[in-house]
Amino acid sequence: MSDLAFEYAPVGLVELENRIIRRCNLQFAQTFGGHESDYRDMPLLHLYPSHAEFERIGARGLAAMQDTGYYNDERIMRRRNGDLFWCRARGKSLTPDDPFLHGIWSFSDISEDRPLVELTPRERDVAILTCRGLSAKEVGGELGLSYRTIEAHRARLLEKFGARKLPELVAKLSGMPL
Repeated sequence: MSDLAFEYAPVGLVELENRIIRRCNLQFAQTFGGHESDYRDMPLLHLYPSHAEFERIGARGLAAMQDTGYYNDERIMRRRNGDLFWCRARGKSLTPDDPFLHGIWSFSDISEDRPLVELTPRERDVAILTCRGLSAKEVGGELGLSYRTIEAHRARLLEKFGARKLPELVAKLSGMPL
């Protein structure tokens, strides 16, 4: 029964070993394009917008998983055809002493709720932490930047998303109705 539940789950599921896809379900293949067999033994790197994003998100995920065994975020991913889309990723390590050795991850396409706007990696970091309710000083502390630099990034985000104030930006970033 567990294989049936994995295969037909209404969310994209993958089993990863050292960030390499060992198996995925039907919904994952549909979300990213292609067939389940297309992903067998594929490095997850191929589904990120860039190698730098893969490394950056991996470092953040590894730190969280070493602490709790879990990780989740919302990020931009790449479909097999090269199209970028917003994705919610959640993972659980099955090997707590070596979190990336073996784990189960879910991936959900949330692009209908999120506008895809070209952001720098730093703008993405600021946007994610802003949506978590952190102040400019808290975001700066998290990223090792001054709060004035964070305010400059937020000003660019306001402009890119056509928002007048921070609550409107957060609503647009999180897909909430305005």
